[in-house]
Amino acid sequence: MHTEDIRSLEQLGFDQLYGAWEDAFRDYDRTWSYEELRQLLERRGYDPGLSFGAFDEDKLVSFILNCPGSYHGKLTAYDTGTGTIKSHRGRGLVGKIFAASLPILRKAGIEQYLLEVLQHNTTAVDIYKKTGFGVIRSFNYYVQSMRELSLSGRRLSSQYQLYDAGLDQIEEMMRMWDFEPSWQNSFDSVRRSLGDFVIKGVSGEGILVAYGITEPRSGDITQLAVAREHRRKGIGSALLKELAQYNQHPAIKLINIDATDISFDTFLKHNGITVSGQQYEMLKHL
Repeated sequence: MHTEDIRSLEQLGFDQLYGAWEDAFRDYDRTWSYEELRQLLERRGYDPGLSFGAFDEDKLVSFILNCPGSYHGKLTAYDTGTGTIKSHRGRGLVGKIFAASLPILRKAGIEQYLLEVLQHNTTAVDIYKKTGFGVIRSFNYYVQSMRELSLSGRRLSSQYQLYDAGLDQIEEMMRMWDFEPSWQNSFDSVRRSLGDFVIKGVSGEGILVAYGITEPRSGDITQLAVAREHRRKGIGSALLKELAQYNQHPAIKLINIDATDISFDTFLKHNGITVSGQQYEMLKHL
């Protein structure tokens, strides 16, 4: 009979964490390199003291990696990765870890728990629903090989200027949104590893009319928005083409795009980028 020990990951070295991560996701469609995982956890705000795992003789065999932060004004734990190594599946370890972690999270002031799950993973979706999670939003995600990328972007008209931007105009940027970015695409996530991002703005008559944010090493286009009164003028396509030129990854990715935003989906289709899959954003009040 197996008796795995459940505890926080505060004393766990990154090498051991990566080994467990690599084993747990070995049979998934995508993989993460050592540096990609380090970058991902930094960006999302990973806290090993509020993350938990099951250990079998000091070997990490199952884990839930949490990132604390603010979501809609409440202190939230965001699940940035849950997995179990193949040899220990079927034992309900994730459920045990989750149950053991809740009192500790509550004591730390966490008010709610946020995660995303692939919609086709119906087993996981059902488990989360039974655990008290509800679906908040449906997301599309888009992954396009750089070799097959054929963007329609043309040169901006002379009334618009492209420039290197920063995060000093967040209020103006937020007014362009048709939906609020997910946790990993939020301004908080960008700030955590700001040096990894390229931010471009488009001005018209000295006013910010569009902006885009990309993380070249991962291929993520994190945010892209155009002010409503300046849409359908080729600005978004020109900006997308500009951001793609910085990409260092084999694919370009737009993750967690609100599925209700039909205009953004149409915009991406116009640029030859179609939906690769869908996720649910789910929330549980603690």
